[in-house]
This record gives sequence, structure tokens and C-alpha cells, in this order.
Amino acid sequence: MTTNQTAPMFKENREKRFAFNVKYGVFWPPFLLLLVAVIFSFVNLEEYMRIASQMNDWILSTFSWLFSLSSFCLLISLIAAYFSPLGKIRLGGAAAKPLLTKWQWFSITLCTTVATGILFWGTAEPMFHLYQPPESLGIVPQSTEAIQFTMATMFMHWSITPYAIYCLPALVFALAYYNFQLPFSIGTALSPIFGRWVQGSKGQVIDAIALFALVAGMASSLGTGVLVLSGGVESVFGLPNDKTVMAIIAIAIVITFIASAVSGLQKGIARLSNINAQVFILCCAFVFMFGPTQYILSIGLDGIIDYFSHFFARSFNTYTGPEDNWPKLWTVFYWANWYAWAPITALFLGRIAKGYTVRQFIIVNAVLPATAAIVWMATFAGTAMHLDNITQGSLHQVMQEKGVEAVIFTLFDNLPLAAMTTAIFIAITFISYVTAADSNTDAMSNLCAAEPSETELNSKENNRNIENQSAKSKMLLKFVWGISIGVIAWVMVSFASIDGIKMMSNLGGLPAMFIIIGTNIVLFKLIYHAYKGKTFEPVKINN
Repeated sequence: MTTNQTAPMFKENREKRFAFNVKYGVFWPPFLLLLVAVIFSFVNLEEYMRIASQMNDWILSTFSWLFSLSSFCLLISLIAAYFSPLGKIRLGGAAAKPLLTKWQWFSITLCTTVATGILFWGTAEPMFHLYQPPESLGIVPQSTEAIQFTMATMFMHWSITPYAIYCLPALVFALAYYNFQLPFSIGTALSPIFGRWVQGSKGQVIDAIALFALVAGMASSLGTGVLVLSGGVESVFGLPNDKTVMAIIAIAIVITFIASAVSGLQKGIARLSNINAQVFILCCAFVFMFGPTQYILSIGLDGIIDYFSHFFARSFNTYTGPEDNWPKLWTVFYWANWYAWAPITALFLGRIAKGYTVRQFIIVNAVLPATAAIVWMATFAGTAMHLDNITQGSLHQVMQEKGVEAVIFTLFDNLPLAAMTTAIFIAITFISYVTAADSNTDAMSNLCAAEPSETELNSKENNRNIENQSAKSKMLLKFVWGISIGVIAWVMVSFASIDGIKMMSNLGGLPAMFIIIGTNIVLFKLIYHAYKGKTFEPVKINN
């Protein structure tokens, strides 16, 4: 295709917008839907929970097989892309220069995807599996077999498959955005195969669905962070773990991540990610050295062997009986939660990867963070199970009496320098959510903000005015979405606890899953084009 040719399938329709240059077809539907949900929960909490529970049960019962199958297919597709000629393609073209150093790129990727989940569930989740393994497997709770099952399950839920859910749509978007020079939109990742069907008003529908899914996922993650932090405040300062404390924590997180997002990629996000990644490493090294080091190595190795030995059975949930709901309550819940974040997180991860090859992208966005997750889970889950065993079930008892958020702080109480490590962990939890949230808030504002048409940029003065107005619109959108997410998370945690968080995640993950399946289809087309020797050098397409 020459530069003076037009490509009808990639034409952009002029975006509709209101006074603040917002794509109202993208912004208003998810915003109003979430607003109705919050108001409904205040007016009639019991009825809200009943309806949400029914929807959640329907999703798990109807689509659990598709969550599992699609997640597995994403991983296989990435492996195919890595070893195909597509792996040599550079994002942005052969002459493209990286926006970030490799360490900056990795630290931002790690912290954007990890968020607070790995901190919260690294010690709490093992207690569930250790004491309540799937009944159909006949595993005796607290037995050696239960310990091995628990560790393998942690690797399944937190390593390579979840990161494949993030990596693949981000890769497809990066290729479409930089190499095909398509707009900043979820529909961009689908355009190479679906063409006009994902542009204009149809593209806005896709963006709106992805936006709803991410807000639900971010509210879920923020709720998790609030629970961990409120548990830490209670442990350190003795303050009650009530709705008021949770509200204060949520407000502090929202203010911080909005401020960071407003400051931009290089100043806010990159600096926070650098600090966060280093503290992650130090925290994990501390627990490894001062915890049961030999036990961590032993159970970690056993868990890896069990994980890979039963990888296919675990991926398709065939290792438990057909009537066992355990996979739906755990594995499918995690897939739904990761899917909820994936579409818009993909916009951010794809945007920061300019200048690197497809193979480098897969390593940094899937292989390295999955490896880090395995090390983290082996260290923290292993330490938690060992401590629970030698103290006659103390961690499980704490979880039953004080909630899942108290488990990690009880673990630190049994290690050296408890007060200092607890304070550091509270700080890292705070920074972790801020780091993940500000990157996604940045992507959300870019997705909602309407770009000016070429006719509006026909003079330098007009250009400057429009750019200023666009910047103000994006800043306002960051405030709006940040506050909305904070309110939703506080309502769900305060009135629905963990059950509410799970339901929000599953509801957001369902529509996002279908978007990601579409990007998987696109990736196979791109692999095919690479085998055929078609160029991936950027070509400016006239509108």
C-alpha cells in the first residue's frame, strides 16, 4: 500500500464529543451503568446482592469452560508468535527508538500487572487450599499432598497463563498502533481482521465494554488493597477495621494515583514503578533469607513439578470431578479478574513498548513477570504454610477470626524486625495499587478523550487551543474515573466484602474475554502475514 492510497477499512469516523472533548459513546455508558449499580447498592443492598449473585452464578456456570479454553489458547498463541517470523518485527518499525530503558520497561510492566493481588493472596489463598482442597481429589487437609497441591495451584493462578491474558492483546495493539498507525482504541487491536466493524460507533461500543470491564476490575483490586491496608493499620496502630478507616484509605489511594497519572509517564509512573519493583525484590529476599529457606526451596520445586505435570488438566479444569465447583470458585474467578483488566491495560503496555521486538515484548510482558510471580509465591506461600504447620494452625485461625487481610501481618509478626517489615509492607501495598491504577487511569483518559479532526488543526493558534483543551479534558477524566473507582471499591468492600469483589471482577471479565478472543484471532492473521513476508513497516494512511 502506498502512502497516497486510502484504506477504507482503517478510516476513522469523526468522534462525537461534548464540551470537554469526550467521546460520549465511550464515556457515558459504562459511567452511568456503574453509577446505577452504586446507587442501587445504597438503596437496596439485599436486592442488589441477590441480582449480582445470580448474574455471577450464571457467568460461572455458563462460561467457565470458555474462560479456561481461551486462556490456554492465548498462551499457545504467544508461543507460536515468539518462534514465528513475527518475533523479529520491531514495534514502530526497524528504525524505532525505545521510549524506556529495559529496566524501566520491565519495572513498569511488573508493577502495572501485579498490583495488590499478589500481596493480598500470596499468604491468604494458601490457607483456603490447604484446609479446603477440592473434595473430588480426596486430598486430606493439611497433609503433604495438600501442601503440594496448594503450591502448584498458586503457580497456576499467578504465573504464565494470567500474564498471557495481558501480553497477547497488548502485543496486538502495539503492532496495530505503531506499525499500522491506527488510532488509540481497543478497536485498533481488532481492525486488521474486522475492519470497519470495529470503527466509528461500533468501535466506541467495544471501548465502552472494555472500560466497564476495567473499572470493575480496578474497583476489585482497590477493594483488595483497602482490605490489606486496613488490616495493617489495625495491626500497627490498633485502629478499628471499619468502614470509616476503609474510606480514608481509599481516598488516600485515589488522590495519590490521580496525582501520579496527571504527572505523566516519565515523572510519575516510571519513578513509582522503579521504587516499587526494588522494594518488591528486597521484601521477597528478606522473607526468603529469614524465613524457612530450605523449606521454600523444597516445596517450591515440588510445586513446579506438580504444576507442569498437571498443566493441561489444570488448564481445562479436568483434574476435579464434573460436579466439583472448586475450579469455578477459584481458577475461573482469577481468569475473569485478569480478563477484566486486560483490554485497557493492553493499551498502556502496548504504548510503552515502542522500539522493542515482538520477542522482547513477550519476554518482558509474560516470561519475566511470570517467573517473578513463581519466586514470590514460592517464598510467601511456602513461608505461610510452614508457619501455619509449626504453630498448630495459627494463620488459619487468624484468617477465621480477623479476616484474610490479617494473615500477612501475622506472618511478619513471626519474622525478625516485625514492626519495620510490617510498615514497609503497608507502604508497598499502597504504592503497588497506585502504580497499577495510575497507568490504567492514564489509558482510560486517553481512550475517552476525543481527538481533534484535521480541519480543526489548520492553524497554529487553533492547534494550541485544541491541544490545551484536550489536555484539560484528559486531566478531568482522570479525576472522574479515579473518584468513581474509589467510591465503587469502598461500597463493595464495606457492604459486600470479598464476595462483592469477586462478583464485580467476574461481571467485568465476561465482556472483556470476548474482546481478547478477538485479538487472538488477529494475532494468527499477523503471524500468517509474517510468514508470507509482508512488511510491518509503518505506513501513514490518509483519512
